[in-house]
Amino acid sequence: MNMTTTFASAAFAVLGAAGLVAWNTFNANVWHQPAPAVASFYDLRAETLEGDDFSFADLKGKRVLIVNTASRCGYTPQYKPLEELHNRYKDQGLVILGFPCNQFGMQEPGSSGDIREFCTRNYGVSFQMMGKVKVKGDDQHPVYAWLTQKALNGSGDHKVRWNFSKFLVNEKGELAAALGSGADPLGEEIIAFAEGK
Repeated sequence: MNMTTTFASAAFAVLGAAGLVAWNTFNANVWHQPAPAVASFYDLRAETLEGDDFSFADLKGKRVLIVNTASRCGYTPQYKPLEELHNRYKDQGLVILGFPCNQFGMQEPGSSGDIREFCTRNYGVSFQMMGKVKVKGDDQHPVYAWLTQKALNGSGDHKVRWNFSKFLVNEKGELAAALGSGADPLGEEIIAFAEGK
């Protein structure tokens, strides 16, 4: 085996390992046996994309999918199946909340107006979009603190690793799942959740 072949093999092995890490990062799905929350999901509040106050108390009895979004990401086309999921199940108790975030690859740099125009023009988004937030770090939004800390949600600790990570909260305000970016919004597990199964 010559030096070029050895180098190529080593490079391929490194790239393969990096690809596996990336795959696991974006497709790491954790389902919980839901447990009562330590801090009530329904006490949370957030600002909508239009700047209005949104009380999570209005979500009582609903199944909720929360997703951190971005306009310039490889996962941005998930807006389309998310909108389809919304249209299919909004009358059956499913609420989707999109939280724009610019923390991953600076892929959501726009203003609230820019985000609204992009979502509407390109994907016809009609599910509830919230104001831009930080989903990790020192300025983490309280909604994401609840979603990622077992001390608050009662079910598990999680990290938001990239855009379009998804959290599922059942109709009792319990965290049911934390799903990676690669989770298909129209996949069997999310459909089952949307149908209350």
